Amino acid sequence: MPCSLREDHSKYGSSRKYTTKNMSPEHTTEYWNEKAQDILKQKLVQVQSPTTNNAKNIIMFLGDGMSVHTITATRNFMGDSAKQVSFEKFPYFGLSKTYCVDSKVADSACSATAYLGGVKGNYGTIGVNANVPRFDCMAGLNVGNWVESIAQWAQNAGMDTGLVTTSRVTHASPAGVYAHTAERGWENDAQILNSNCSSKVNIDIARQLVEWPVGRKLKVIMGGGRSNFRNVTVNDEDGTAGQRYDGRDLIEYWIQDKRSQNVKANYVWNRKGLNSLNLNNTDYLLGLFSSSHCPFHGDLKRHNISTLVPSLSEMTESALKVLSKKNNGFFLFVEGARIDMAHHETKARKSLEDTEEFAKAVDLARKMFSEEDTLIIVTSDHSHTMTISGYPYRDEDITGLAADQADDGLPYTILSYANGPGFDNTYDKKGRKRITPEETIDPNFQYLATVPLASETHGGDDVGVFASGPFAHYFSGTYEQSNIPAMMAKAANIGTFRSAAGYIK
Repeated sequence: MPCSLREDHSKYGSSRKYTTKNMSPEHTTEYWNEKAQDILKQKLVQVQSPTTNNAKNIIMFLGDGMSVHTITATRNFMGDSAKQVSFEKFPYFGLSKTYCVDSKVADSACSATAYLGGVKGNYGTIGVNANVPRFDCMAGLNVGNWVESIAQWAQNAGMDTGLVTTSRVTHASPAGVYAHTAERGWENDAQILNSNCSSKVNIDIARQLVEWPVGRKLKVIMGGGRSNFRNVTVNDEDGTAGQRYDGRDLIEYWIQDKRSQNVKANYVWNRKGLNSLNLNNTDYLLGLFSSSHCPFHGDLKRHNISTLVPSLSEMTESALKVLSKKNNGFFLFVEGARIDMAHHETKARKSLEDTEEFAKAVDLARKMFSEEDTLIIVTSDHSHTMTISGYPYRDEDITGLAADQADDGLPYTILSYANGPGFDNTYDKKGRKRITPEETIDPNFQYLATVPLASETHGGDDVGVFASGPFAHYFSGTYEQSNIPAMMAKAANIGTFRSAAGYIK
């Protein structure tokens, strides 16, 4: 190592005291050589025999805001840097470029259009191409600007479809499955009116979900967001008033619509209701488990509400049981939405808890279905500004303080953000604040941030794509986020990119 680099870190050599309590295999050269040999064997098998059967089923897992840094930190949160979250064991990995047509840094709306519809649009718009500016009351009505989603392709091919999310089911990411709108915030009619647009001409996202073709055909819809389905004069099951102005009860509409089709449909609003269902006797399932977003995963136990709200993995398992009853195959979209929302609040511990639960849901799905006929894709819509720094010891808690103090004599956290509300924990009028280890144990602790913002921003870096199953090898390399649905469609031989369409042989 050049002397100049060694000198840069000389203070760590003098202040850090590292002792090995027990010798482990990692201290030997043989351990690392054998580990490399195992990886080489795995890669050789993958290259020689990639699965090229048509995918009967496609499961797309979307960790909202799940940056590469988030995955790395989750490994450490689970116990050690050498660990792997479930989907890191998938045989193929790539990177997708997440920018929007009009923005270097994506939001969850334009990115949903890309990874579900194969077309990049403008920031804040869903299911429409870049001819639609955000908030434009008229451009989004032009069907020629609409983008079909892979859920629509799957339905056209006779496959069953569904979505699961820990956000409102009308939020930006799940809305990419079924909606077309110039503004992601138009989740109910009141929000359209607040934008000075007509709620009669512009159909809100909740109505699109229950009234328009793609949404109506979804066999499973689970997440939060009851308030967007009921009028302001109506309280939901836990006493929260609705947000609609038009007098509609869209939950009741969904129920009556399914009765008119003479299908076996169930609406549930809590975990008890979900667990009481006979899923083998359920054709359609609507589960709305919160007035707004579902709780952070760690809060389910901390707030004693795990008996009321199902976890992401529980919702995923129920959805897969409903969708897999028939032999026609299915497409399921699963979003771990609260990973992103915790990052926005610079509550890193909560984000890692939700990422760990997200990985559990992926592992559950992979074990339920064969790699021979089920393609599973795990990716993110965008990154965040959280970083890992400070030369921490291997056995240090990733959510704690760095091993050494900074040049101002004060400690700092291993995890930190480029911006966000954590700024208030970082500085006061006298300068940088002193952070204690006890503070970082609190799940609501807001990690240090450089720039003061009420909400931390997304990051613009590429995000990971992990693939397992038929045609998973397609997902290697670096590519546009909008390529993802094309590759999924090719694997299942559906939609615009099926072989019969003349594009790919």
